[in-house]
Amino acid sequence: MKITRRTALLAASSAAIARPAFAEKSTDTLRIQFVDAVPNVDMYFNSQRTGLILAHQAWDMLVHRDPSSFDIKPSLATDWKFVDASTLDLTIRQGVKFHDGSAMGPDDVVYTLNMAADPASKVATPSNYNWIAKAEKTGDWTVRIHMKRPTPAALEYLAMVTPIHPKAYREKVGPEGFAKAPIGAGPYRIAKNVQGQEIVFERFADYWAGSPKGKPAIKTLHVRFVPDLATEVTNLLAKQVDWIWNINPDQMKQINQMPHLQAVQQESMRIGYLSIDAAGRTGKDNPLTKLKVRQAIWHAVNRKEYADKLVQGGSRVPPAPCFPSQFGCDANAAVKYDYDPKKSKELLAEAGYPNGFDIDFVTYVQPTTWPAAVQNYLAAVGIKAKINQLQVAPAIQKAQKGEAPLYMGSWGSYSINDVSAILPVMFGEGALDNYSKDPELEKLIKEGGNTADKDVRAKAYSAAIKIATEKAYWMPINTYVNVYAFSKELEFKTFADELPRFYLAKWK
Repeated sequence: MKITRRTALLAASSAAIARPAFAEKSTDTLRIQFVDAVPNVDMYFNSQRTGLILAHQAWDMLVHRDPSSFDIKPSLATDWKFVDASTLDLTIRQGVKFHDGSAMGPDDVVYTLNMAADPASKVATPSNYNWIAKAEKTGDWTVRIHMKRPTPAALEYLAMVTPIHPKAYREKVGPEGFAKAPIGAGPYRIAKNVQGQEIVFERFADYWAGSPKGKPAIKTLHVRFVPDLATEVTNLLAKQVDWIWNINPDQMKQINQMPHLQAVQQESMRIGYLSIDAAGRTGKDNPLTKLKVRQAIWHAVNRKEYADKLVQGGSRVPPAPCFPSQFGCDANAAVKYDYDPKKSKELLAEAGYPNGFDIDFVTYVQPTTWPAAVQNYLAAVGIKAKINQLQVAPAIQKAQKGEAPLYMGSWGSYSINDVSAILPVMFGEGALDNYSKDPELEKLIKEGGNTADKDVRAKAYSAAIKIATEKAYWMPINTYVNVYAFSKELEFKTFADELPRFYLAKWK
């Protein structure tokens, strides 16, 4: 299970010695690399964490969530009031400019919210916005949001996943044109966008004063997408990039031995998981439609060893299919599955597969040793899983089309501290890659999301968690611990919400 790339590290170290000039501090450019290419940086039309990160550099939201305290603060809205459980009034900030110089106002807010809530828009994660019935302008600088149901986490959604777009510009260029040349009102403007390859952000000179994000200290962010982690690490050690993340923990020691680099760890709200096709989307007679087979898979994977030895850094096995701090994440309601290969084999035999079976296994998870570890656990009980390792976007598309019997991915809930950001996504009606299709489970999740009553919500979500784990639909494997590696010349702070804020970074 252990990964080392000593050859690559040594080669990169030699290259670093051969190149004395470091970084782009002299040109005030922070060079950033990711492995998961973002085909559309417009947050509404991608569900990738990297897309969320990049969007927060170029767009502002109606409200701002403090990254340390999680307190909600004014942003594009100066104040707000819940008129009742399903109605929210906001006062829109005056004097804000979009990157094309046009003024931001209530019409842009209304346009954006109604676009996001419209099923015809086909946003990437509908559950983030399907609580919005409609938005309307109620005054020169006021907007009212009518909710389909009471939504206690409404301000969190407005803070994390609801960037405001310029109505006139987007209507002029259309969704495709906007994806190619997007415009926001955030601290950085997008100066260059080669979709899926690179994005250049430049500090926005007319960014509004008093923003909780502050004016960026670094002038330019140059983001490139590369094919794999090995390339990222090689480029970092060769002084061709200043910041990367999510490298293998085993590489931290070597990186920290380099005089110009540092690597740090930070647990996040992201959960690594395995979706199991209980609904038979990949074929009604596939073995995964049988409960005992799914239970066998849960017993086969040593999740604690996986978290402790592979992910490291304090990674935990989530006791329920959600992050422990999220409202409604009731660990006591979850059915427990100990690591028990013997029990796993017995269940497979009872299900009619004494010799196991072959199955396709789709994933984008890196390092590739992580899905390989799950593959090895399954092989030990007779389940021969053939890994199809893809880039993030193609893997997600394959899962959504029902073409991945086993699908290993991760979900960060957009860092929203409420199970409404994960349970409807994985199990709800119209979910992203719903491998369960369980009417009772869907009903309970809907019930939990249709009220502001905490007790009613908690009861419904607990019952949903019991069903989801009892029927072994979706196996939470580990919490993610992000590993950040960057130049020692860079002052960069990590946060628990898994959202790197480059607009807060500075050169030392």
